[in-house]
Amino acid sequence: MWLYFAKRTILAVAIIAVAVTLLFLMIMAVPGDPAVVMLGPRATPEMKALLHQQMGLDKPLVVQIVTFFGGLLHGNLGFDVFSQRPVADIVFEQLPFTLELILISILWAVVIAVPLGCYSAVRRNSLVDQVAGVVTVATIAIPSFVMAVYALLIFAVTLRWLPAIGAGNGLWDGLIHLILPAFAIGIGWVGYISRLVRASMLEVLGENHIRMASSFGISEWRIVARYALPLAILPTVTILGVGIAWLLSSAVFIEVVFARPGIGALIVNAVNTRNYPIVMGVVLVTTFLIVAATTLSDVVNALLDPRTREKL
Repeated sequence: MWLYFAKRTILAVAIIAVAVTLLFLMIMAVPGDPAVVMLGPRATPEMKALLHQQMGLDKPLVVQIVTFFGGLLHGNLGFDVFSQRPVADIVFEQLPFTLELILISILWAVVIAVPLGCYSAVRRNSLVDQVAGVVTVATIAIPSFVMAVYALLIFAVTLRWLPAIGAGNGLWDGLIHLILPAFAIGIGWVGYISRLVRASMLEVLGENHIRMASSFGISEWRIVARYALPLAILPTVTILGVGIAWLLSSAVFIEVVFARPGIGALIVNAVNTRNYPIVMGVVLVTTFLIVAATTLSDVVNALLDPRTREKL
């Protein structure tokens, strides 16, 4: 297991290095001069040249990449060109808002979807299974930003049950402000995870050791919870690890719709102002989160199913 973990960690570091390099090149390929956006159309050539020098844009691209990675090794993500504050401080101020939104969204989705998927598999073709199938597929088909707009219009504007914008003040107020954004992100995952658990559960319930346990008179739900679910949940664990990228992209739209703080709103503002240090800081942190989540899901799968350790 330790050998598997070491190999997976080395692979994760390599993926981060390649991903950050490619994203760095893509950001530099965005048309437009950041000096013009930051300084305005009346900026003199001397002012533009000075800003290019401060941002390191006057150096060759290879030198910029090497300088950026050199700063990473020392924990330096650069400085915001507007406030001159460290990029790391700005990003990590906003990161907790995005993480709590993602965690709450996926938590309530899993709590509902896993039991629903198990019940649909055990009671296959029942009325609950058929209704759940229609509803869950419908929720998967609706994009999260569309769900966010309708939830905002219905529950915040029309019914006025929940707050529309912001993150709230204090624990209880913050949880209230999380309801609509977390609902908009998590509702699609309820359908996706429940369908995945149902399909996996149906396959596991047909295996020989499950039928043997049933022949010994063990109760149906004990078989499901103790013997079938640990195997049926493996694809869901993998999808949750890979799905962190989808969750982060959804959070970008949701934070804009609900005017919430977070790295989504931060990167949108940074891209609009060509604030390269902030963009690269957010890209680096999100890339690390995605790779860390996929690595963690692989490790959990290896713990639950030792056969997967031989595949790396």
